[in-house]
Amino acid sequence: MLEQLGVNARKAAGVLTTATTEQKNKALTQIAKALVENANDIIAANAIDLTNGKNAKMNQGLLDRLMLNEDRIKGIADGCLQVARLDDPCSKVLEEITRPNGLIIKKVSCPMGVIGIIYEARPNVTADAAALCLKSGNAVILRGGKEAINSNIAISIVMRDAVEKAGLPKDSIQLVTDTSRESANELMRMKGALDCLIPRGGKALIQAVIENSTVPVIETGSGNCHIYVDDSADIDMASEIIFNAKTQRIGVCNACESLVIHSAIIDKALPAIKKRLDEKQVVIRGDERARAVCPDIDTADETDFSTEYLDYIISVKTVDSLDEAIEHINKNSTGHSEAIITNNEDNAEIFMNRIDSSSVYHNASTRFTDGGEFGLGAEIGISTQKLHARGPMGLAELTTTKYLIFGNGQVR
Repeated sequence: MLEQLGVNARKAAGVLTTATTEQKNKALTQIAKALVENANDIIAANAIDLTNGKNAKMNQGLLDRLMLNEDRIKGIADGCLQVARLDDPCSKVLEEITRPNGLIIKKVSCPMGVIGIIYEARPNVTADAAALCLKSGNAVILRGGKEAINSNIAISIVMRDAVEKAGLPKDSIQLVTDTSRESANELMRMKGALDCLIPRGGKALIQAVIENSTVPVIETGSGNCHIYVDDSADIDMASEIIFNAKTQRIGVCNACESLVIHSAIIDKALPAIKKRLDEKQVVIRGDERARAVCPDIDTADETDFSTEYLDYIISVKTVDSLDEAIEHINKNSTGHSEAIITNNEDNAEIFMNRIDSSSVYHNASTRFTDGGEFGLGAEIGISTQKLHARGPMGLAELTTTKYLIFGNGQVR
């Protein structure tokens, strides 16, 4: 089955390579309209997935990622429209050189071809990924997890029909309906059919793809995101930022999972932060010095400092210096998003330069690491690697380049 999907996708990619911006935007507009019009059917399918998730004791954070309602579907549709409004990333002349022999060499952007996406319980990825791949001229093969299979099928049917009505191949968007481990493994081995594979999900999924894929992989990492409260921090600001970063949505990769607090301010800062987090019954797991300040918090062990909870849980590490904070974060981070809360501009600059993550903040919530918040439209994922793409991946990151060389008879 996957071999046929690959053949279909390659044919569709050949058409998309020459599709005009107007054609692609028409398809995206049609998709947005169809998603809203078919919201009830999508929500009904999603209800089955939610029931199955609850029966399987899925945690609240993952259930939140899985859940669709009218507002979220409208948000997904609006994301498609936003992608339609963005500049076409294809056929841009990035460089132009005229050689002494008269050759004109142009470096231009072009689609990758066929992109595979492996992801877990997030049905919005089905639409976001398909929209971005379509606008960047790529065909896409989507393989979601069993937790969202009914939602994914409903969304993909709507999108495929809309693309076909807009005059582009419906096989520009294809969904693998087999959610077995074998289908994921087969997708990882489709070198030649796929030009690129992007995993979106937990640490185990991402690691499995990296270790087993023969297809080039863009790594999108899990998010053990840190916030460091420096000794000159505004405590009220820190409390509000941490409350937002931890509790606004717990099941997302840019939520704060780990706090690092300077020992010179922890006596005042931690009780204020705890008071705010208590409003959402967040469990705090702290080291010995943190527990000396707030004895009613839980005891943290070393694994807590490197854990992405995706739950109402947060760890606290006490440090005596900026250097110690940076060392601790770089050791335990997944390379996603980190923040410093400080009124010391020099410390902020040092922190932002030395932290080895894709997105580093000064006095702001980590929840802003998002394609839409960065003005990129919907995102394909947050890349935590350093080659080709890093941070929120928008349209430009789904293209590659080639050289076009114009001559008038030159020979070497």
